Amino acid sequence: MKKLMKSLFKNKMAVIGLAIILLFILLSIVGPCLSPYSPNSDSLALRLRAPGYVDEEGNAYLLGTDYLGRDILTRILYGGRISISVGFAATALSMLIGTFLGLISGLFGKGVDTVIMRLADIQLSFPFILLAVVAAALLKPSMSSIIFILALSGWVRFTRLVRSEVLVLREKEFVQAAKAIGVPTWLTIIRYLLPNVASSIIIMATLEMSRMIIMEATLGFLGLGIPAPTPTWGGMLSDGRSYFTSAWWVSVFPGLAIFFLVFGINLVGDWFRDYLDPKLDA
Repeated sequence: MKKLMKSLFKNKMAVIGLAIILLFILLSIVGPCLSPYSPNSDSLALRLRAPGYVDEEGNAYLLGTDYLGRDILTRILYGGRISISVGFAATALSMLIGTFLGLISGLFGKGVDTVIMRLADIQLSFPFILLAVVAAALLKPSMSSIIFILALSGWVRFTRLVRSEVLVLREKEFVQAAKAIGVPTWLTIIRYLLPNVASSIIIMATLEMSRMIIMEATLGFLGLGIPAPTPTWGGMLSDGRSYFTSAWWVSVFPGLAIFFLVFGINLVGDWFRDYLDPKLDA
C-alpha cells in the first residue's frame, strides 16, 4: 500500500483524476441531500432561466433551469448517482462474467473454448445500439435492465483478454507442476491463474467503466435508458438539444459532467496501467 500511494502521488495527473472521481462521488451522495430543490419539481414560470438566476424569493439557480423550470444543478447531482452506480455495477457484472468465461475457455480449450469464442463472435456481430433496442423492447426500462444491457455488451472484452493470458500461463512450469501433482482445477484457477491475470483485469475494468458511463448516457439520449422523470445525464442532453441555440446551459452542463467524470476515470486508468505493468516498470 505504501508503494501504491507513493506511485500515485508521484503522478500528478492520476491525483487529479482521483480527485475528480472522489468529488463526483461525494457530490452524488451528499449534494442531493443539501439541495433545496426537488429534481422533478417543475415551474413553467421559471423555465429556461440562465445560470445564476435568482427569483423573487431569493432562490438561486446556479446552473439555470430547463424547459420545465427544473433546477439543472439538482438534476445533475441526482443523475450522477445513476451514472456512477450503473457504470460501476455494469463493469463489475461484465468483469465477473467475462473473467469466468475467459478462465475456463483458456484452461480447458477444445470444445469449451470453441463454444465460448463463437458466442463472443455472435455478440460482437451485433451493433450495440441494435442490441440495446432489442433488449429495451423485451425488458421493462429500469436501472437493472440498463445494467444488464451494458454488461451484455462488455463481457467479451474481459473474456478475450483473460483467455489470451491463460493460454500462455497454462504452459508455464508452475501450472504444469500443479497439474502433475494432482491439484484440483478450481484450486489451480484460484491460486495460480487468477492472481497472474488480476492486474490486466483491473486495468481493463478501470477503463471499461468510463465506456459504460458513456454508453449509459447514450441510451438516455436516445430514449432507451431509464425513463423520465428520473434525471439522467443522457436524458438531460436529449432534453436540451432543442434549445441549444437559445438555452445552451440545459445540455452543456450535463455534457461537461460526463466529460470530467470520464476524463478522471481515464487518468486513473492510465496510472493503473503504468503501475501494474511490469514491462513499463522495467
